[in-house]
Amino acid sequence: MLTFRDTEYSCTSEVTLSLISGKWKILILSFLAKGTLRFNELQKLVPDATQRMLTLQLRTLEKDGLIARTVYAVSPPKVEYTLTEFGQRLVPMLSMLCRFGADYVEAHGSTAPEPQA
Repeated sequence: MLTFRDTEYSCTSEVTLSLISGKWKILILSFLAKGTLRFNELQKLVPDATQRMLTLQLRTLEKDGLIARTVYAVSPPKVEYTLTEFGQRLVPMLSMLCRFGADYVEAHGSTAPEPQA
């Protein structure tokens, strides 16, 4: 057993999963793997996430040291997000998850309904 931040884990992979779990975290990390983005750009890339939810997910990722937030003192305020060195270490795993998903969909077919004529 491993105790980290007052939580018991069976193995360290559980710690990793807890850091990236959440409806939007993997998606946010995947977009930031391609480069620095402003909040509004992330909002457009993740349109189903509410502004509040996106903000919460970004704050958690920042608190966990996976992303960095830079605020520029301009009007209107400009905020940029980028992966930290630890966040960059997730990029190969995110790519593998994406490839696995694509392979799985290809192997098991889509469940989307056929378009009606």
